[in-house]
Amino acid sequence: MKQRIVCLLPALLLVLSTISAQHNPGVQIKKSGDYPQLLVNGKPFLMLGGELGNSSASDILYIKPSWGHLKEMNLNTVLVPVYWELMEPEENRFDFSLVDSVIAEARTHGMKIVLLWFGSWKNSMSCYAPLWMKTNPKRFPRTPDSTGRSQEIFSVFGKETLAADKKAFAALLRHIKATDEMKQTVVMVQVENEIGMLPTAREMSATADKIFNANVPAELLNYLKENKNRLVPEFKQKWEDAASQLNGKWNDIFGEGVATNEIFQAWYYARYANEVTLAGKAVYNLPMYVNTALPRAGKLPGQYPSAGPLPHLMDVWQAGAPALDMLSPDFYNPDTKYWCDLYTRNGNILFVPEMQFDKAAAAKAFFIIGHYKALGFSPFSIESDNSGSMPLAKTYDLLQQLTPMITNKQWLNMEGVLLDKQNKKIGLKMGKYQLVVTHDATLSWSPEAKDSVWSATGGIILQTAPDEFIVAGTGLVVTFENTDKNFVTNIAAADEVSYIRGTETKGRRMNGDQDHQGRHIRVAVVDWGIQKVKLYNSPAKIDN
Repeated sequence: MKQRIVCLLPALLLVLSTISAQHNPGVQIKKSGDYPQLLVNGKPFLMLGGELGNSSASDILYIKPSWGHLKEMNLNTVLVPVYWELMEPEENRFDFSLVDSVIAEARTHGMKIVLLWFGSWKNSMSCYAPLWMKTNPKRFPRTPDSTGRSQEIFSVFGKETLAADKKAFAALLRHIKATDEMKQTVVMVQVENEIGMLPTAREMSATADKIFNANVPAELLNYLKENKNRLVPEFKQKWEDAASQLNGKWNDIFGEGVATNEIFQAWYYARYANEVTLAGKAVYNLPMYVNTALPRAGKLPGQYPSAGPLPHLMDVWQAGAPALDMLSPDFYNPDTKYWCDLYTRNGNILFVPEMQFDKAAAAKAFFIIGHYKALGFSPFSIESDNSGSMPLAKTYDLLQQLTPMITNKQWLNMEGVLLDKQNKKIGLKMGKYQLVVTHDATLSWSPEAKDSVWSATGGIILQTAPDEFIVAGTGLVVTFENTDKNFVTNIAAADEVSYIRGTETKGRRMNGDQDHQGRHIRVAVVDWGIQKVKLYNSPAKIDN
């Protein structure tokens, strides 16, 4: 009887696992109105993340000491590369030990993981592909440069390259599903890394030329027809300049020139990424996205990594890769608002997986999460101990405290602000109030008032009741005015507050010098804090 019970145990465990999996809601993105959310174990999750340096996760011992540092920085998510060459060193022989070690460390430190698939392309090049592929260009063709010289860039038209990528990616997702589905440590996957063509706008091989001189695929033409009123303006203009045709070759549809070469290449990159995404989702349906390197001003396609999921190519990617959940920007450009505005068009969900890791990153996190309701934020090379570590840790601490309030939408309005010397003032309409938010250095007694350079500062503001606000951040001054000019708005109370596991604890009452005798709410440029503000209104005119 004992032997029979032992024999039945594996079958019983399999049944229990199956039943549990059926009740597992899985990781998913849910969009309610204009507020998208990542759901993990059925609950909203705001990613306060950081991306490891490109090579940091390639050695278990190298990255192990960094986990404590990442925890001290208040991260809840780490973006970690998966290197195809190390995962499949020989064809059909997979080694998941690096991935397993990262997941184990994340669980130990109470963090989630976003996996970055360094597959066919990484920053345009094919540097992380396995050597058995790189040394067989006949089977896995490469792209030539303008002189015909072979580059270490796989051709997007290589059928066996795509098949190998799909197989490896599916193997990775199959392993993650088998080892992590119930824990949900891995919450998202990036497909490839910064796809882009160099040094030409499109591939110039004989195969590419033949396809370029054929008709534009029906799928893209149908997308143009069905979405002509919602195309992004710069892409729509290209089509309209060529008479908005719906039949013909690439030059017929978009006109001759380097821009059309880029559109062509983007379509086939998107189709490739879509195939890889479908292969992974068929095994384990996690949220997936692609990222891109943003171009420098004045550069033409090919002078920057062209044809990736760039803002002017958003329609091409959304048409060609519908399996992807979003297109995401990697930020090393100064104009954060400009690029975020572009990446929130066409219903695209904003997630910033890679941001330059400097002191300004801490302020940008408030702005991107508060203003754009982004799924998350993640500076690059997060394990490096640089000048941005402490400011980001303080920002993440405040956002972590406010996360239950943010994700459970315990607010009527939510906004984020980003300030510096060039953008020192912003107006916000929230309910019946007009808020004016200015940089702390606009006050003559600010530590930076006389400095030639001001720190980037920012904050997040939640309106939690008609006359109540939460102001969190660093280096900002906020005033409130009733939009009804018959009333004057005054500060009834300003309290320092903190939130530990959702429970509010009050600190100092700030109704004196700290709010300038009721004139404004201030968090100094050297401070990070949360204040709860209650307002009252009195008649503007006094009857004597």
